[in-house]
Amino acid sequence: MSSSDLYEIDLTMNDGTRRSFGEFRGQPVLVVNVASKCGFTPQYAGLEKLYGKYAEEGLVVLGMPCNQFMGQEPGNDGEIAEFCSTTFGVTFPLLSKGDVRGKDQHPLYGQLTRFRNGVLPGLVKWNFEKFLVDREGDVVARFAPTVEPDAPEVIAAIEEALSRPAA
Repeated sequence: MSSSDLYEIDLTMNDGTRRSFGEFRGQPVLVVNVASKCGFTPQYAGLEKLYGKYAEEGLVVLGMPCNQFMGQEPGNDGEIAEFCSTTFGVTFPLLSKGDVRGKDQHPLYGQLTRFRNGVLPGLVKWNFEKFLVDREGDVVARFAPTVEPDAPEVIAAIEEALSRPAA
């Protein structure tokens, strides 16, 4: 996948503002599809902790609320933002709620899911699947929902991505 493919994708943030994934050029980005009523929802705390620890080094955690898995994200963007802020103290950026698979799949996930990693080929399987994009815009790691944000393999991949300077 060409990094320019990711960097050309338009994003709508949770507050309705428009951005481009290209604004993250030169920064590693951990993209996670999130949900408020999932057994993995406590991972919000771990994602926020990662963001707090590595943001100054350039890491961006980017959450995309999604309601495609058993209706576990029923809220609207405002409700989701309120829940994330008050329940988990989330300060990392959230996208507007969208689809991560199917005919209305967000273009970001159309690109991310091209990255295949062992048991995680193709489609997103559930909430809190994680994709790590390096400073060059290449997807370099993909983690199952069951892999906690503070798992050694996630930390190692993030630190490796942070250690490599942008070209």
